[in-house]
Amino acid sequence: ERLPHLSEETRKDAQAVLDMGKTIIDHYNLIRRGKISASRIRCHGDYHLGQALFTGKDFVIIDFEGEPARSLTERRIKRSPLRDIAGMIRSFHYVAHTALVKQETSHHKPEDTLSLLKNWAQYWYIWVSKVFLDTYLDIIKPTGLIPENPEQIKILLDAFLLEKALYEVGYELNNRPDWVKIPLQGILNILEAEG
Repeated sequence: ERLPHLSEETRKDAQAVLDMGKTIIDHYNLIRRGKISASRIRCHGDYHLGQALFTGKDFVIIDFEGEPARSLTERRIKRSPLRDIAGMIRSFHYVAHTALVKQETSHHKPEDTLSLLKNWAQYWYIWVSKVFLDTYLDIIKPTGLIPENPEQIKILLDAFLLEKALYEVGYELNNRPDWVKIPLQGILNILEAEG
């Protein structure tokens, strides 16, 4: 419904996401193909960089009440801890691409400079996400909370990343329509990152 009101560049990304509807459903259907051995726990529910405060010596995680848009009953459901990890990875994507959007809108830059900045933003996002995920997986694997099979971890993580990015599209359309290109690009990155 909002497609005609988006900028030309954002409209292209939105149309690409709409055209990939079947691919998105197929990603969710991977979960149903077989049993995934993992446990569920109470999770943060709204885990992102804004919930991690640096004290000068350590980090403190705050606001454990979950996603404010969800009902209290839904927030209390036990889930895979990978859901929170997906929230943090999406937060890294937002940080990199928000800085990029600010550069695009606040200064007139030559196209080659913007292209270079896009590459660096994407590189930073991928690198920070990889270090975060690798460290997390190394620490949590012995607990049995996540699957032992790396393919099952990928299936769950991709599903949670898509869930979060799709939620962000709705949020941005309702609150900051100029920012909707960030989660749209995130969805496209997830779907294009096969393997």
